[in-house]
Amino acid sequence: LKAVILIGGPQKGTRFRPLSFEVPKPLFPVAGVPMVQHHIEACAKVPGMKEILLMGFYQPNEALSRFLVSAQQEFKIPIRYLQEYAALGTGGGIYHFRDQILSGGAEAFFVLNADVCSEFPLQEMLEFRQQHGDVHSFVILGTTANRTQALNYGCIVANADTQEVQHYVEKPSTFVSEIINCGIYLFTPAIFQHIGEVFQRNQQELSLEESSNGWQRAEVIRLEQDVFTALAGSGKLYVYKTDGFWSQIKSAGSAIYASRLYLNQYSKSHPERLAQNKPGGPVIRGNVYIHPTASIDSTAVLGPNVSIGEGVTVGAGVRVRESIVLHGASLHDHTCVLNTIVGWDSTIGRWARVEGTPSDPNPNDPYAKIDSETLFRDGRLTPSITILGCSVTIPAEVVILNSIVLPHKELSRSYKNQIIL
Repeated sequence: LKAVILIGGPQKGTRFRPLSFEVPKPLFPVAGVPMVQHHIEACAKVPGMKEILLMGFYQPNEALSRFLVSAQQEFKIPIRYLQEYAALGTGGGIYHFRDQILSGGAEAFFVLNADVCSEFPLQEMLEFRQQHGDVHSFVILGTTANRTQALNYGCIVANADTQEVQHYVEKPSTFVSEIINCGIYLFTPAIFQHIGEVFQRNQQELSLEESSNGWQRAEVIRLEQDVFTALAGSGKLYVYKTDGFWSQIKSAGSAIYASRLYLNQYSKSHPERLAQNKPGGPVIRGNVYIHPTASIDSTAVLGPNVSIGEGVTVGAGVRVRESIVLHGASLHDHTCVLNTIVGWDSTIGRWARVEGTPSDPNPNDPYAKIDSETLFRDGRLTPSITILGCSVTIPAEVVILNSIVLPHKELSRSYKNQIIL
């Protein structure tokens, strides 16, 4: 068994700015550890897992290399990064590196998108494939969404008895199905024959279109639109439906929600990562992660859903709720931080209040997913969580509401519903 984690690369229209300026998005800490570490942990737990490959078009940098070395040591499994020469799409990347994936005689491999958070029921997907379908079938992880939100995802129509996928549509314009694609797949080497057919078809079409300016590449293949749509109804593709938690992490706001889901799971999977109330320590409410190097005053109140990074300083009487505070940040006495991501090495002055508006799914709808809100609506900034980029300084006694502050800014007054460039 092997696993491939698709980490993408630097995008132009990223919804993760300004946080993605400092660190590749897959290394952004969610619930105290890099986003992609949750994937690696889940893969490393599967019996028979021989190697984990990260695939993307980030330039290999020091942060990524350091992370891979420490992850290899922690999980005792080979982990490598394969760099694409360009964005090849979800299918093009694995096709380009098919020899690396199959080396050592891999009988099956998982493909996981890095920008999802999930319980990762990988073992269950393996067992499901043995019970349904044959040894050459492929499995998509699916979950239930509500009717309106399902249109934002890949929709799967499956046979109710066998779970065979009969129809697949990526982001349909009208309602197709409530079962959506979670971006986690189990493949056998046979998948490369199907991707290869798409590749050859692309090549033929491009050779016919003399005028295509050369920017289209036959190698750019999307698993969802190009491969699953064709495989649906062929008896080779099945869906395993999970009731476990799942969410996309497209925007910074969804990182706080993902952090909550993972912190909830820690009570079962990593109780040692959750902070406890201790005599002389801060007041902990709900699930809170505190890095061992952080210094927190005993009169501070943290939680629920708070993640405090490395070397963070939290002063007296500080209140933090539903927030991620990244390493080196400093919250001075009596600050209040709600629904906010505080960037690396940022400082919030005394008695300041920094607050955002959560973009959580509807709590009364069990199938609601997080909405990928647009940044602007009707020419105005949509109220969302507040994000402070790295090295932002907020003065004492000001209020920052629903704002995004780019890195290295020193603010002098209060702001509301602004992007501060």
